[in-house]
Amino acid sequence: MRYIIKRRCVVNILQFYVNVSKKYKHTYSKELMQANVTDAYDAMFLIEKKLLRRPPTLNRWKDEGWYMASSGKWMYAYTVENDVVTIQDACHKQNMHD
Repeated sequence: MRYIIKRRCVVNILQFYVNVSKKYKHTYSKELMQANVTDAYDAMFLIEKKLLRRPPTLNRWKDEGWYMASSGKWMYAYTVENDVVTIQDACHKQNMHD
């Protein structure tokens, strides 16, 4: 399988953890932030291998016709064409609302 990760996914993951680091600046270390970002990125490469394909719960993902997979605290919207998985969007579970 080949994976294409859209810029929106990268930005959403980074922005979420930057916001966490601002809110918890005395307890949330840069090392922990890097570990969390890495875990979120690594999970994308498990889509269609270990992560189950689900119908999306967000209307904006449904309207696009995307699939959804979840890993830990992250939800990913993606498409599959032949052997190419394109990860279209990523959203932390606490932000899953329309």
